[in-house]
Amino acid sequence: MLQVTADPIETFLDYLTVECGLSINTLQAYQRDLERFEGHLRRSGNADWGEVQAEQITTFMMAEKQRGLAVPSISRALVAIRMLFRFMAAEGIVARDITQHLESPRLWQNLPEVLNRPAVDRLLVAPAAGQDRWPLRDKAVLEMLYATGARASELADMTVQSVNREVGYVRCIGKGRKERIVPVGRRAIVALQAYLAEERPMLDRRQQPYLFLTHSGRRMGRETIWRLVKKYCLRVGTSPGVSPHTLRHSFATHLLEGGADLRAVQEMLGHVDIGTTQIYTHVDQSRLKAIHKRYHPRA
Repeated sequence: MLQVTADPIETFLDYLTVECGLSINTLQAYQRDLERFEGHLRRSGNADWGEVQAEQITTFMMAEKQRGLAVPSISRALVAIRMLFRFMAAEGIVARDITQHLESPRLWQNLPEVLNRPAVDRLLVAPAAGQDRWPLRDKAVLEMLYATGARASELADMTVQSVNREVGYVRCIGKGRKERIVPVGRRAIVALQAYLAEERPMLDRRQQPYLFLTHSGRRMGRETIWRLVKKYCLRVGTSPGVSPHTLRHSFATHLLEGGADLRAVQEMLGHVDIGTTQIYTHVDQSRLKAIHKRYHPRA
């Protein structure tokens, strides 16, 4: 049995920070996942990394599912565990990588929640003058989330210079600090211009470069964006489970419904693996039914 004096998780996270350039959000998520897995091992009476069996990882994932963790979160935890064991095997901390043949939780995949177009339309007009303190900002936030499919963290990181309003595109910095260019439609640009002209000058008391600011003039973080979306979803009566990511799901699904190429949607979402994007083809049942009705001789 191989021995190691340093904490393997801590050593692994240091490696990811220095060598891989992962975002702070991803690093924190991996740390939480690995600490939960380590706690699971301790509770099962096996805290020795060199003696962990593949079955224990599967048991952990099933326990995570039973406690209500979403399938994408379980998949992310498996990625973190796989990367950890690959790292430990390369460093000689364990004798071999036991995760090579583990099955992905993709088979458990639930379809993402998607708003239909009327629900999106109601949400985008929910901010109202006289009722909300910064209605133009809030409308611009909602419009940009739906127009670009950006994650809340990506929207929070956008600067004024990220958006080319003349040409109609935005630069998104995604996971791993990878940059992508996403088109922005006319309605989102109009909403953004109104916010930039009328409200942002009043909010920008600190000469901030960020596009969306709070009432105190600071960068609007992803948690604030999440609360903003929840507020307006409650107002228009959508599902209580709607979040900024629901608008990202809706963005992708509505593009595919309109006939967009899957690889183009993959590029706009910033997915490394097209398999991640393909889940939206399962959501688009109405489009499949229309194709079947149009082309099948006995439809």
